[in-house]
Amino acid sequence: MKSIKTIGVLTSGGDAPGMNAAIRAVTRAAISKGFKVKGIYRGFDGLIANDIKPFTTENVSGIIMHGGTILKTARSKEFMTKEGQDKAYENMQKEGIDALVVIGGNGSLTGAMMFARNYDICCIGLPGTIDNDLYGTDTTIGYDTTLNTIVECVDRDTAQSHQRIFFVEVMGRDAGFLAQNSAIASGAEAAIIPEDSTGVDQLGKFMERGIRKSKKSCIVIVSERPTCGA
Repeated sequence: MKSIKTIGVLTSGGDAPGMNAAIRAVTRAAISKGFKVKGIYRGFDGLIANDIKPFTTENVSGIIMHGGTILKTARSKEFMTKEGQDKAYENMQKEGIDALVVIGGNGSLTGAMMFARNYDICCIGLPGTIDNDLYGTDTTIGYDTTLNTIVECVDRDTAQSHQRIFFVEVMGRDAGFLAQNSAIASGAEAAIIPEDSTGVDQLGKFMERGIRKSKKSCIVIVSERPTCGA
């Protein structure tokens, strides 16, 4: 593997809070160490289409407080083919990019791993996903912000005023971190998560337990996965 002089940075897959902060940190840290930086727009699709621009500190000024990603993002089916990866590698060579920083979730980092193995290039993955479902990291980029947003949105006051049961659906197709921890933080009666099967009778017991404590409402946090739950 040759020495690294120019780093490419891209965001891929679903966007997550904190991606812009990560782009900013990568860009400014690399420049401070003497590397050149190039921003790759629309993820791996942008690498295939050569949608690449030189980045300076000015490019990442004032972005840290904004959501989404200034580099835009996409899920690329073409990149999963040899032809797509060949195009991506050719454009890296053309742009003089020696290493990639990929900010994304499981699919994005799997693609980066395959790319690194097939072409002997340096790929660094930054785990950016609100689901927090990547091995080897305690908290992924975006998870904490999303968890706090859920807690703010759980409306116990209205449920209590109308004496109703509220089912609040949150993201986390294959991982129940958001549902479980937002349920704990918001004082919900139950969480339905993909990793566990919650039957009707069991859910009823959870809700009755809250009512016995003089509550007049119930909050149930549900992961988005359609097959989970009662």
